[in-house]
Amino acid sequence: MTTPEPTAEHRWLHQLLGNWSWTTEAVPGHDHPTMTGKEEGRSIGDIWVELAGDMGDHGPTRMTLGFNPATGRFLGNWVGGMMTHMWVYDGALSADGTTLVLEATGPAWEGTGTSLYRDVVQVIGPDERTLKAYVQVADGSWTQFMTTRYRREKV
Repeated sequence: MTTPEPTAEHRWLHQLLGNWSWTTEAVPGHDHPTMTGKEEGRSIGDIWVELAGDMGDHGPTRMTLGFNPATGRFLGNWVGGMMTHMWVYDGALSADGTTLVLEATGPAWEGTGTSLYRDVVQVIGPDERTLKAYVQVADGSWTQFMTTRYRREKV
């Protein structure tokens, strides 16, 4: 097997590398405390990016993201020390190249079963990005439940 050449999509993910501080705020109406933390974005070769975070009392988190040229889709996963579910992502980049929309199935927000979730990563500039989290509700619409704002730490 030969090592694949990185594509523009792989290079897009490299914007997430480095040390970041973040603040998460719940959208009004959702019971989610404001939290702060740190995250380190590391490269796994030229193809994958790992975002290693710490949510304090909730424990560590890990997100791995990549791009599959064969399918033309972004893929990845997210795990956190506060839950037993592994979130498996499938996603696409917006036409303007600023926003990565990732979808995953996870435990239902309310009740039993599963729901579809959407994490929207928007790069605002070289030192700033956001992640907005949504859940699809029974009528098929999307409800935002939190926003995380990231700022690159100066070295």
